[in-house]
Amino acid sequence: MYDLIIVGGGPAGLTATVYAIRKRLETLLITKDLGGKTNWHLELPDVDLHHVITGEEIISRFRSQVDYLDFARVMDGAQSVTPIEGGYEVTTKSGRSYQARALIIATGARAQRLGVPGEANFLMRGLCYSAVSYAPLFVDRRAAVVGDGDLALRSASELAQIARHVYLVAPTHGQLDSRLGQKLRQQANVTILEGYTVQEVKGDRYARSLVVRNGGATHELAVDAIFIELDLIPNSEIVAGLVALDEKGRIIVDSRNQTSRPGIFAAGDVTNIYAEQVLIAVGEGAKAALSAYEYLLNL
Repeated sequence: MYDLIIVGGGPAGLTATVYAIRKRLETLLITKDLGGKTNWHLELPDVDLHHVITGEEIISRFRSQVDYLDFARVMDGAQSVTPIEGGYEVTTKSGRSYQARALIIATGARAQRLGVPGEANFLMRGLCYSAVSYAPLFVDRRAAVVGDGDLALRSASELAQIARHVYLVAPTHGQLDSRLGQKLRQQANVTILEGYTVQEVKGDRYARSLVVRNGGATHELAVDAIFIELDLIPNSEIVAGLVALDEKGRIIVDSRNQTSRPGIFAAGDVTNIYAEQVLIAVGEGAKAALSAYEYLLNL
């Protein structure tokens, strides 16, 4: 039986793995890949992305360490988690089972896709699912944000501080009556297209425009980038019956990354932490590993 199994190899999971190994815990990382969302990089024409501090340099170093320690990782997806005497058993999609005294769930979250023509073609080439990391690049540029919830409003607000113009394509009224929504309505460089749905993404090598429709009215918005900011879907299914989740399905954790069940910790985008940022996930992964270490010391 391992001391600790970490499920998920994104920023939080990689960090937790490295910290746990440094604490001399017998650790196993179960993951489909190493790096998670940091393996995807937004490409924009005539933009120097090295000006953006995303934390990917740190993750690259952690990835290299874990890649070298092949005895500490299993490249497979986790299928289920079952409580057993003295800990938990994790079964992978290939049918293999591993046991540990404690777990860290760092399975991340997945973006909601629009499912429209052109979306897949321009993924990460002018179209992505997180504006926060790239907002500083949009000085005097035009951007479209799709969504009507808090995530979309926050992204549109951040972009509007420096962008020439921001189109907020809001399929429903959503959170537009919120204080942030009212603030966006008053900004001269923000156009809110309420009731519009995306029909198509167009471009050449990069996404260049967004076709939207409201009833019989269709418009094509020429933009420099498109951000799909619908609510993220947490990958919390494997522990849904074991730990407390919030109304969005995210794992509820305390300040020490403990869940409602002893011995199960969680970190990163799968939890109810505030922001979906790589550097925050790194810190959460480190905290989760240290909390799990202290938990194991007291067993």
